[in-house]
Amino acid sequence: MELRQLRYFVAVATELNFGRAAERLRIAGPSLSQQIKALERDLGVRLFDRDRRSVTLTECGESLLPQVRALLEQADELRRSAAGIAAREPVRLGYVNWRPADLLDRVAGVAHLHVDTWVLPSHAQLNRVADRSIDLAICWARAADLADHDLEAHLLGADRLHAIGTGTADVEAKDVVVLVDADTASWASWNAYAEEFAEATGARVVRIQDGGITGAAFFDHVRRLRRPVLNSPKGQTAPVPPDLARRPVTGPAPFWTWSLVSRRDETRAPVRATIEALTRDVGSPDLEWLPADDPHAALSRTPAPPRPASRSTS
Repeated sequence: MELRQLRYFVAVATELNFGRAAERLRIAGPSLSQQIKALERDLGVRLFDRDRRSVTLTECGESLLPQVRALLEQADELRRSAAGIAAREPVRLGYVNWRPADLLDRVAGVAHLHVDTWVLPSHAQLNRVADRSIDLAICWARAADLADHDLEAHLLGADRLHAIGTGTADVEAKDVVVLVDADTASWASWNAYAEEFAEATGARVVRIQDGGITGAAFFDHVRRLRRPVLNSPKGQTAPVPPDLARRPVTGPAPFWTWSLVSRRDETRAPVRATIEALTRDVGSPDLEWLPADDPHAALSRTPAPPRPASRSTS
């Protein structure tokens, strides 16, 4: 019997679905099923009743679940103590609008993670790491800013950006509109990304002053312009009105990276352990277009070809 098998048991007991539990644990479904069967053999009891349509805890599984949870908490506390992690010194993390769904699960056992609820733009979160207000930030970063503040960035994830417009067909990057807002305090990172995308592809820049990078005002701009408009990462999951639709952008497809930003001189074990826990399985995703100053630009497989200068309107 291993602790990881007990964690697998708790995940399946929580989800009551092997597929969802496997996704949460980031392991293959058949492997999860085999590990649960091995645990049942070691314990000499059946933990779940399962068929093709449902999974339920047996009476024995119900009885053991709180004991297993308590045991895992003790194991996590032992790891924290061994690493010299005190509750009075949590790892402070800020983010913009996205974070891994299993953020806390991935850090459990290596650090006391305090997720800051003060949601701020990427450049503001980066500055908070630099001035030591927080220890880590999940944000978009530019290599020049990292160098200026002696910070480093670890790839945590990436969003493929799409356009919003009428119809559903693919749209060439050169035929897309990008919005740039006058409020640089809120939109400095997006403005920098949008302007570089336009310069690289020939997309049209439209300058606005109403914060319409997201929300209802964004969709109003799409209708007014009658052109597909590149959606920002903050609008990726927002419902699209029935008269509009998401359209894949091609030639090239733009990606927005999410970095885990830390101080380059960070030596505290809990912070380094948190970085390792959050980034160890990210790998090298298949990314197409990234800004040249993106710290992960080396992962871009299709740099944008030379295009005519972007068209800018107010």
